[in-house]
Amino acid sequence: MPGFELFGAEEKKEVQDVLDNGVLMRYGFDSMRNGHHKALELEKDLAKKMQTQYAQVVSSGTAALTVALACAEIGSGDEVIMPTFTFVASFEAILSVGAVPVLCDIDDTLTLDPKAVEAAITPKTKAIMPVHMCGSMADLSALKAISEEHNLILLEDACQAIGGTYNGKPLGSYGDLGCFSFDYVKMVTCGEGGGLITNSKIYADRAHKYQDHGHDHVGNDRGAETHPFLGYNYRLSELNAAVGIAQLRKLDHILEVQEKNYTILRDALTSIPEVTFRRVPETGVESYAFLSIFLPNEDLARKTHKALGANNVDACFYWFDNNWHYYKKWEHLLEQKSLGKFSNEIQLGLQKNKRSFDPSDVWMGRTISCLIKLNWTEAEVKERASKMVSAIKSVL
Repeated sequence: MPGFELFGAEEKKEVQDVLDNGVLMRYGFDSMRNGHHKALELEKDLAKKMQTQYAQVVSSGTAALTVALACAEIGSGDEVIMPTFTFVASFEAILSVGAVPVLCDIDDTLTLDPKAVEAAITPKTKAIMPVHMCGSMADLSALKAISEEHNLILLEDACQAIGGTYNGKPLGSYGDLGCFSFDYVKMVTCGEGGGLITNSKIYADRAHKYQDHGHDHVGNDRGAETHPFLGYNYRLSELNAAVGIAQLRKLDHILEVQEKNYTILRDALTSIPEVTFRRVPETGVESYAFLSIFLPNEDLARKTHKALGANNVDACFYWFDNNWHYYKKWEHLLEQKSLGKFSNEIQLGLQKNKRSFDPSDVWMGRTISCLIKLNWTEAEVKERASKMVSAIKSVL
């Protein structure tokens, strides 16, 4: 991770196809395309790779979540349960459809705690959104059972976990809808882009319309198309889709390399009794995008993070103090700092997030996650492992 480490002739070829025909927009201008429909091709490839019936590519991972929520008819005043550890896009998407993000504690998977989810359900709850952070997943079977019991949508935010599996199914395909990010630092990148997958014909039909201003895409005259419902512009360009086509073909190779590098690092750290690892749910296989470790307490985790940096071990993250990924620094959400006025329902709903999340703090205070890169040589990975062991032991 990320896919841009593997940019090469394959991406250039796909992009050149688009530049040669000159059609950068995914819709219309069919006579000029020379048979190239890159966004459509990427959708077919994504659905096949994720073992779902349908896929829709859009302009970002945030757009994918927004379109998915809209397709599930989640809107004004509806509550969506999401974790305290995620990227800000998760709550941005929820707010964008007029719904209320309800923060919920995580457990040792670093994702939603099913017991906390059950406690957070109210009559206004419409969906549960587990976020498979740093390449590994939530206890999806437990969350699915809860969603079925309460008649809720299960929406998987798999933006950081493409390629991982649960119970033999690709992440994103287990729930009602699944979303991916294809931005510049993801395992599969379009430069900017995202995608959603589903086995629901209803959701798929809504998605292709909603992401293109509500166009029904019937007939060959775009100007004559009707609009069954309101939509917005979340389209993916042909140039971005072209990059994604080549990148998605490399996913199996990316996963193989990441697992190899991850395993070398993890095996080295198992020699330190005080270091433990995030729990991967039974039947789950992570994408190996990050190696996440637990130190015995917050103080040692902070010192370890500093020691890793001092030993030139880069790309290690202490999320507890991170502005983008942990609720403690989401002042703009918690204090409702919006350019436009929120609805009364959102204002009232967000108040319930202004509380402590002690279980989350316990786990995140102890967590350090290290990015797994693709271009390391085996010698470089082993040298990194040695440096990590030395740095951690110097603190302990």
